[in-house]
Amino acid sequence: MFKNKKIFILGMARSGYEVAKLLSKDNNQILITDMKEQDPKQVEELKGLGVNYIVTDSPEEMLDDSYDYVVKNPGIISTHKCVVKAKKLGIEVINEVEVAYHYLPKGVKIVGITGSNGKTTTTTITYEILKAAKLPVHLGGNIGIPLSKLVTDIKPNDILVIEVSSHQLVDFRDFKTDISVVTNLSPIHLDFFGTYENYINNKARIFNHHTKDDLVILNHENNDVLKISENIPSQKLYFSSKNRHDAYIEKGYICYQGDPIVETTDIRVKGMHNYENIMCAIMVAKYFDVENNIIKEVLNKFAGVEHRIEFVKRLNGREFYNDSKATNVESTIIALNSFDKPTIILLGGLDRGHSFDDLEPHMKNVKGIVCYGETKNRIREWSHKINIDSVVVNTLEEAVKAAYNLSDENDVILLSPACASWDQYKSFEERGDEFKKFINNLE
Repeated sequence: MFKNKKIFILGMARSGYEVAKLLSKDNNQILITDMKEQDPKQVEELKGLGVNYIVTDSPEEMLDDSYDYVVKNPGIISTHKCVVKAKKLGIEVINEVEVAYHYLPKGVKIVGITGSNGKTTTTTITYEILKAAKLPVHLGGNIGIPLSKLVTDIKPNDILVIEVSSHQLVDFRDFKTDISVVTNLSPIHLDFFGTYENYINNKARIFNHHTKDDLVILNHENNDVLKISENIPSQKLYFSSKNRHDAYIEKGYICYQGDPIVETTDIRVKGMHNYENIMCAIMVAKYFDVENNIIKEVLNKFAGVEHRIEFVKRLNGREFYNDSKATNVESTIIALNSFDKPTIILLGGLDRGHSFDDLEPHMKNVKGIVCYGETKNRIREWSHKINIDSVVVNTLEEAVKAAYNLSDENDVILLSPACASWDQYKSFEERGDEFKKFINNLE
């Protein structure tokens, strides 16, 4: 499918770099464009493979009908001039995961995990359990490991556990899972999708090409999850934090189909949101016949995902937590509900025009807000409206210092920005790493 073709890669970053390397092996003529300069070593490597790399603000000017495919970075909106032009020219627009899917050997079992929140934690726990069971499993996708990087290591009948974002789902064509997991749905990424209806309909693409032989794992307490899965042919399993379904909580145990799997006191990560993520992982594990003792052992050791309510350190009586992965209000609500101590929260980042009003009922322990980034002034206005003291700064480094100065002993200092990182950082991971560095600099 991708041999002797002319391919336009729109946006480099990790996914563009890896897919360019993969495609270069099959005598494809490749152009990769980006608005910003990229890692010089990676650029030189691609040039050595025959890939043409250009930095430009107007990639659409370089696109013509001689190209067979446009491979779009997931973060690029579908109304981008280059994407619109490609569709007018009849050029298929896909993404890195779709390309890599066609390089997978036969018989690979694909577990695709999506949802508004909890994707990364669920994906990671699922992978760790299957790995502990000594199954041939690989981890990739939106979690930060492009599938294009993995395909050469994947063998027939291996298992692939992949986090799938809504931005990736947009450009899927043939990609199909054997098991699809939907953790939950709530109104996020509306700047990208325009309406919530478009967003949830796009999420339904995780069920693409499913038959009665495929499995879906669904949140029974989320009406929108039930709505998008209503008419699919797949086998359905449900988890619930409130009622008895296939996976549920009863008498302090997470149970699966009547079998108590693990006591919640034996799970290292706490909180109902984590228990829901764990239920998803258990259901996948049981599909592969993993024994309870292996599941319990993993959950007893698993301390959480980096950048998701990650404990950084205790300094002069203050506890610092890195929740840089909270790129939307719903994720920040989960973080706020995880603490019952006085809290200083760092909010800010890319301005998508979204409201912060839904945070208000969850701010009871917040004694101060540090506002930074593009959204700083809007957050300050909102903080005045809800009568919480705030400080406005420009950068995350200034925000860390300001938060420390606002805090007292026994306070929590929480980075949970409720915004994407792209105004100042390439990724939420880079933002979280910088946050941890700035904390260490305080000493």
